[in-house]
Amino acid sequence: MAKGYWIVHGRVDDPEKYDLYRAANAAPLAEYGGRFLVRGGAQETVEGEAKPRTVVLEFPSYQAALDCYRSDSYQEVLKLRQGISEEDFVIVEGYDG
Repeated sequence: MAKGYWIVHGRVDDPEKYDLYRAANAAPLAEYGGRFLVRGGAQETVEGEAKPRTVVLEFPSYQAALDCYRSDSYQEVLKLRQGISEEDFVIVEGYDG
């Protein structure tokens, strides 16, 4: 079964309030088996355009990635991020080769 991924390119406008979102998202992510592969850090856009922050999370399956995002617990946490950041957020199925 292919894994699922959240791929997020974002910009944080209020780092203090964003820290509240970051702390609160740990519970729903753990519930669905999500783990960070990339969480900010240095990046260089070599083609096209991207926001200054990239986050990649891996889930045990594509369905788990979808279910986590759509869960009541994550949707509550998501409210903490609204209005303080801007994201391009994609949920994608991994490749099993």
